[in-house]
Amino acid sequence: MSNKRNYTKEDIKRFAEEENVRYLRLQFSDILGTIKNVEIPISQLDKALDNEMMFDGSSIEGFVRIEESDMKLYPDLNTWVIFPWTTGKGKVARLICDIYKPDGTPFEGDPRSNLKRVLNRMKDMGYTDFNLGPEPEFFLFKLDEKGKPTLELNDDGGYFDLAPTDLGENCRRDIVLELEDMGFEVEASHHEVASGQHEIDFKYADAITACDNIQTFKLVVKTIARKHNLHATFMPKPLEGISGNGMHFNVSLFKDGENAFFNPDGELELSDDAYHFIAGIQEHARGFTSICNPLVNSYKRLVPGYEAPCYIAWSAQNRSPLIRIPSSRGLSTRVEVRSVDPAANPYMALATILEAGLDGIRNKKEATKPVDENIYDMNREQREAEGVEDLPSTLYTALKALREDKVIQDALGPHIYKQFLGSKNIEWDMYRTSVSEWEREQYLSQY
Repeated sequence: MSNKRNYTKEDIKRFAEEENVRYLRLQFSDILGTIKNVEIPISQLDKALDNEMMFDGSSIEGFVRIEESDMKLYPDLNTWVIFPWTTGKGKVARLICDIYKPDGTPFEGDPRSNLKRVLNRMKDMGYTDFNLGPEPEFFLFKLDEKGKPTLELNDDGGYFDLAPTDLGENCRRDIVLELEDMGFEVEASHHEVASGQHEIDFKYADAITACDNIQTFKLVVKTIARKHNLHATFMPKPLEGISGNGMHFNVSLFKDGENAFFNPDGELELSDDAYHFIAGIQEHARGFTSICNPLVNSYKRLVPGYEAPCYIAWSAQNRSPLIRIPSSRGLSTRVEVRSVDPAANPYMALATILEAGLDGIRNKKEATKPVDENIYDMNREQREAEGVEDLPSTLYTALKALREDKVIQDALGPHIYKQFLGSKNIEWDMYRTSVSEWEREQYLSQY
């Protein structure tokens, strides 16, 4: 899916006919990253290709109020794909759409259109491409007889383990086969650190395609897991005491086919742009944390001791900081942002990371010196001496940091910022006022 396609309306009509496609799903993502579908019979294909399919925007989380609810779906023809698991009588295809207002302008609340807006600002600065290679992790849990997820893992494998301990392997293999059928270039698939945990890495792509791929990936993983009587979850920390699910973002800026982060003569073979970009990420990391780690549960993952970063630092050697510079150079030079988790809306997470990095470049910000020793082994005084700040430790502090960061607000645009903040404040309040099993166990009999 990383190779650029250029499909026309005629191509799409031909594919639909040749493959006997009966239904078309017009997909888009809401602010919370949930995939939404408007499913139409193939008889409506012409109307869809002419951008004439309407839907009610007031029914979607964080979109609009009732009185301004009509929205149009503009399908991106290059996202055409037939779901391989829907063979037989009624094959189903999908197109990912941008959302437009009836007057023909992009809708500000559409995360995909918003990412395009930030990419245009990048192009105004002379860069041509921003690439993303994501590394999403997930857990496989068994389903009970009613088809509801349990907390029972389907294996007790460890990092890179092979059968017989890893019963998830068949499921994971099927997921990879389906992804490849859909045009993904899968680079690696392996068991992760925790029991029941898996990671599948696919080839990097341009920003929009890569985010589309993440959304498609989640859909495929959940669909195929169900066929194996398993539930796949991208929840950041489903079980305490073992590693959570991350989704590291490997990002790189390009200028006319050249990697803007690479300089063979620079320190660590990195360019000035790379160092300014790193500095921008460091400066705005607290501001974008609520976008990259959007759930109350996300902060149970960002704790010391489980490979997830909780400190704002960078290194080319060490896996404990927020930012790592993987060893490949040349065209593969990249910055790995390790805090992102798979509950994030990828379009919004990438928009904020890109804007943070561009802010560093625009203002020629200086990166701190790399921290190459294990930050988890340092105490607070040592961290402060090295200038290492903490990431927010709760959704509440992350939202507070977002409210103080104009650059990140700007990366989201006023509509998404306001809707996201409102929705997450409600989530925090619900969590803050609920009484947990832990509290009852600790306090009920003692006080």
